[in-house]
Amino acid sequence: MLQGAVAGLAAGGLYAVLAVCLTLMSRLVRVVNFAQAAVGMFGGYVGVWLVGRHGVGIWPAMLVGVLIGGALSALIGAIIARWLPEADTSTRSAVTVGPLLLLISLSFILFGNKPQPFSPVIPGPAFTVGDVVVSQLTVVTVLLAVLVAVACRLVLARTAVGIRLRALSERPTTAELLGIPARSLSVAVWTASGVISAGVILIVAPSQSNDATSLAMLIVPAAAAALLGGFQRLDLAVLGGLLLGMLQGAVAQVAAVSFVRNFLPLLFIVGFLLWTRRKEVWDDAR
Repeated sequence: MLQGAVAGLAAGGLYAVLAVCLTLMSRLVRVVNFAQAAVGMFGGYVGVWLVGRHGVGIWPAMLVGVLIGGALSALIGAIIARWLPEADTSTRSAVTVGPLLLLISLSFILFGNKPQPFSPVIPGPAFTVGDVVVSQLTVVTVLLAVLVAVACRLVLARTAVGIRLRALSERPTTAELLGIPARSLSVAVWTASGVISAGVILIVAPSQSNDATSLAMLIVPAAAAALLGGFQRLDLAVLGGLLLGMLQGAVAQVAAVSFVRNFLPLLFIVGFLLWTRRKEVWDDAR
């Protein structure tokens, strides 16, 4: 089980990075972006298509895929910023379900409905502790999750752009009256989240079920991880992603309950919501 838990850290790092992006989107632009993983999936599929059909090198193809992920995310953000600037978080979040389904359907039309042959970018083991082998992919994804969270925290706390973003998220009307370019900053956040999502999915996809639906639905475990921090705390989002990945990896090693691993994020979401709302539920029950 220990080997399985360590192996699950690779997926946990992916969940953690996506959870950090979801947390930033929730804090800064008032959106729980359900299309977060889908834009990364589509960018990744374009990269694989360039490698397989046109013989483009893996790194240039990855760069194109990352840029496409950023561009798609920016487009969604520009539409929401333009047409729903005053809408509440629930409405703005619900709108992102449309791009999620659209990108899954478009990937089926353009690339077929079979998993794509993602090439491993970071193969091989990194080191061994006793009988437990730690892969290079695991090390990279965990470090990437921590670095993304720390970098975002530093940008928000130490830079002029970060201060403007915080002002925009906390007092949007006042910030706009002070001349802060709300729409441009909002689209920039969307773009950055799309770039990060596409990059991490391209790195981890070779070790995952890499059909379009599975990659797009990575939003579920990412949301479960972000929920641990209430879509506000970056550190808890990272912790939640890593723990969820380890738990899935450990459960997968037990044949009798291995089928449960895919349901763990949903079970966590339901359990967490019931626990945090237990007082209201008990009061209603009385």
